[in-house]
Order: sequence, then structure tokens, then C-alpha cells
Amino acid sequence: MKALTKPLGAGLVAVTCLIGPSWAHAANSEPLRICAAADELPFSKQGGDGFENEIAKIVADGMDRDARFVYVDEPGIYLVPNYLKKDKCDVITGVDADDPRVATTDPYYRSSYVFVYPSNEDIEIDSWDSPDLKQMTRFAISPYSPVEPKLRDMNKWDDNLNYMYSLIGFKSRRNEYVRYDPQTLLGEVVDGNADVAILWAPEVARYVQASDQPLAMEPVPDTTTRRGEALRFSYAQAMAVREDETELRDALNQALKKKHDQIRAVLEDEGIPLNDLDAASRAAAGAAQATGASS
Repeated sequence: MKALTKPLGAGLVAVTCLIGPSWAHAANSEPLRICAAADELPFSKQGGDGFENEIAKIVADGMDRDARFVYVDEPGIYLVPNYLKKDKCDVITGVDADDPRVATTDPYYRSSYVFVYPSNEDIEIDSWDSPDLKQMTRFAISPYSPVEPKLRDMNKWDDNLNYMYSLIGFKSRRNEYVRYDPQTLLGEVVDGNADVAILWAPEVARYVQASDQPLAMEPVPDTTTRRGEALRFSYAQAMAVREDETELRDALNQALKKKHDQIRAVLEDEGIPLNDLDAASRAAAGAAQATGASS
């Protein structure tokens, strides 16, 4: 896995589960069993309110199969080791397209982290060097994200710790996974308790749209630390299968292509800012060529 990526669990919320030793042996008439986190909005929710729930149903339809959800109580971060790797599930949606633990489909969208702040105040933030950002002291973020090392690099992390721990009742992060609810984090900005939220856009876009207070949502650009370490803030999202399940991956790719417009409509309705996948692919290819030429 990448050393620095989006918060684990930001997208691992929809998993397709099949009974039997291999997807290849399942009849196309069988339902596509979809495991999803039971309570991890905006990605997934028992009852189907998450946008990844919708996308999973669209993809199942594209494969001429019925979607049947199996909701699990574990957070999405555990779905790869506890379900996919143990053959309990066969497909996961919403993983990074270059996740080395799995075989991934073609990406179906790309988005980024965003700066979220009141748009009706005299504030403007579009980069890490923005003067308004440098003056801020309280940041609503998800730990383990690339925002954390950047705040450390800016000498703003330690001063922010007590505030962040207060949001989860000062629970220890050492021995347990604690999810910072994105709606709560956004509410901190609306209520004036946080100066800015810096979050993965897909997890917060729904709440920005629904907010009574107008909020700006500006993409976070990639950057480097003072020591020259690269920090990425945009990621392509794909579906994942076990490494040897190439037939299923190919079938998913066909469904993703067939249902492209419907999937994009779900993402746009959610309010997620979408980056150009083709441009991102060209940029990655160019970077790879440059690295090869210099070696």
C-alpha cells in the first residue's frame, strides 16, 4: 500500500460476496452478493443510502445479475483482510486504483482532498501556502491521512492534537480504530469550532451540499514536505478482486464501461468533485517515463 494515502476506510465499503470456490464457477443467474459496512455513510449504510451502495447495484445490473447486500458491522478498513483475503467476499468497491494488496479494475472516478471553510467569510484557501491557512490553528481532519504529515511539516500538528482528541472523547488511538465521522467534522466548521476541514472529498461532499451555511470546497493540491517528500492528495478509485480473479475483474471492467454514465451521475448527484481520469493517467505515464529516463 502507498506510504501515504487517503484514510483507510474512506472508500472500502462495498464488497461483493459469492458462495463457492471461485467466481468463475458461479452461474450468471445467481445474485451478486454485496457486503457493505452497515454504518459508514456517505459510502455505505444498511438500507442502501450510501453512494457506493448505488454504484454496486448499477454494476451488478451491468453484469445482468441481481444485487443482494450483506451488511457487516466491521468498518470498511477491515474488508480486504477479513473478507476478500479470506475468500468470504470477491469484490470491493472504492479502493485506490494502485492498491498493491489486490488486483484492481480500471478506475471509475478520481477525486481529491478538499479544503472546506465558510464561503461567506473573508477567507480564501487554494493551496498550503495560502496566508489564511497559515494563520489558522484548528483543523478538522481524519488521522492517518496525508493531511497529518503535512500539518506536522507546518508545525501545526501538536497544537491540534487536544482538539482532535476532544472530538472522540479522548479515546486512545493506540489500540483501537476510531472513525472520525465526516458529518461531525464538517459540523465543527459550521459551528465555528474549527477554522477549516481538510478531508477526502467523497466522504464530505454530501454534507457540504446539505449545509445551511454556505461552504467553499477547494481541491487540495499535491505538495512536498520541507525534506522533499511527496504528498499526494488526489486518488483514482477502482474495484478490487483477489490477485488471481482476472475473469471477474474483466467482467467488472465491462460493466463499469457499460454503466459509465449512470455511475458518473451518482457521483455528480453526490456533489463529489471529479478529476479527469485520462489526464491523471497521462501524467502518471509521463512521470514513469521521466523516472526511467533519469535512471
